[in-house]
Amino acid sequence: MTAEVEAPAAAKRAIGKPEWSAGLLLAILLVAANLRATLTGVGTLLPAIEHDTGLPASAGGVLNTLPLLMFAVTSPLVGRVSHRIGSTRLLVLSLAVLAAGTVVRSLPSIACLFAGTVLLSAAIAVGNVLLPTVIRTHVPASRIHAVSALYVTVMGVVAAVSSGISVPLAGALPGGWHSALAWGVVVALAALAGWLPRLRGSRPDTGARTGASHAPTPWRSWLAWQVSLFMGLQSLAFYTAVAWLPSILSGQGMSTAAAGWMLFYYQLVALATGMVLPLLTRGRADQRFPAAAASAVTAAGFAVLLLAPGIAIAGCTLLGLGTGVCLVLALSFQSQRATGPSETTALAGMAQSIGYLVAAAGPLLLGILHDATGSWSGALVALTALSVVMVFTGYGAGRDRHVRADV
Repeated sequence: MTAEVEAPAAAKRAIGKPEWSAGLLLAILLVAANLRATLTGVGTLLPAIEHDTGLPASAGGVLNTLPLLMFAVTSPLVGRVSHRIGSTRLLVLSLAVLAAGTVVRSLPSIACLFAGTVLLSAAIAVGNVLLPTVIRTHVPASRIHAVSALYVTVMGVVAAVSSGISVPLAGALPGGWHSALAWGVVVALAALAGWLPRLRGSRPDTGARTGASHAPTPWRSWLAWQVSLFMGLQSLAFYTAVAWLPSILSGQGMSTAAAGWMLFYYQLVALATGMVLPLLTRGRADQRFPAAAASAVTAAGFAVLLLAPGIAIAGCTLLGLGTGVCLVLALSFQSQRATGPSETTALAGMAQSIGYLVAAAGPLLLGILHDATGSWSGALVALTALSVVMVFTGYGAGRDRHVRADV
C-alpha cells in the first residue's frame, strides 16, 4: 500500500552522499547526452530513408513513434531489474545495448532499421528512469534542481545538434543516411567509458542485499499519479509542438522556412528557461506555484496560436517558457517526491511509462483530429484545455510531500 507523507527534514538531509563529485556529474551528463541524440536526427533523415527503402509514410511515422512506445513499455520494468543487479550495472549494460542498437539500426536492412530502433529505445528508457535515481542517491538536496536543469540542457543541446548535423553528415559520409544514423555510437561509447570504472565495487541495490523486495510501483498513491500525469501532459505538449508546430504555423500562412525557424526558436527559449529555473527556485522544496504557473503559461501559448496567429512569435515564446520549466520540474519531481533510491526508481518508472504513452498518443490523435476537421483549431483548443488540466496536476505534484511504499 502506498501513502503520501510530509517530507521529513532528516530525510532531506540524508539525500546528499559523499560520492558526489565533479566526476560523477560528468558521468551523469554523458548519459544525458545519449537520451535524445540517436532519436532526433531520424525526422530530418526520414525523407531519404523513405526514398531509398521504399517505406510508406505510415511506416515512417511508426519509426518516429516506436521509441516513445518502447519508453512506455520498458520503464516499469527497470525497477525490478535494477533491484536484482544494481543501478550502476544496469546503466552500464544499457549503454552497451544503446551502442549496439545504434550500429544495428545503421545496417543496410529495413529489419535492422526497426530492430535497432527497438534496442536503442529500450536502452534509453533505462537511462531515463535511472538518472533520477542516481541524482536522488548522490546529489545533495539543494542541488537536485540545478543538476536536473543541467542534464536537461545537455540532453536538449545534443538533441538539437543531432537534428542539425544529420543531413550534412549523410551528404558528406560514405553510406549516406546509414552513416548519419550511426554517429551517435560515439556519444554512447563515451558515456560507457565514463561509467565502466564505476562498476568496481558496485553491487545490487540495498533491498536486494537485505533480502527485502524492491519498492513496488506506487499505483495507489494520488501524489504518484499527479507526478505521472504532470509528466505525461508536459510530454504531450512538448512532443506535439515538435511534431506539429511547423505545420500549424504553415497552415496559418507562415512560410515553411519561417515555421522551421520558429520551431528552433521555441526550443531555444525552452532550453534557456530550463537553465534559469534553478536560480529562481533555489532552496524551495515546495514547487506548487512554479509548476502551476508554467502550466498556465503553456496554455496561454497554445491559446495565442489559436486566437492571434498574427503574433505567433508571442505564442512560441510562451510555449518555450512554459514547457522549459515543466520539463525540468517533471524530472525533478521523480527524485524529490520519493523517500529513497528504490522508491525513486519505482516512481520514475511509473511516471515515464504513463508520460510516454500520453506523449506517443497525443501527436497521433491530434493529427487525426486535424485530418477529420481540416483545421488546426480543434487541436489547439484541445492542447489549451489539456494544459489547463496540467495546472492542477502540477500544483499537486509540486507539494513538499513524499510517496512512501509500505510493503
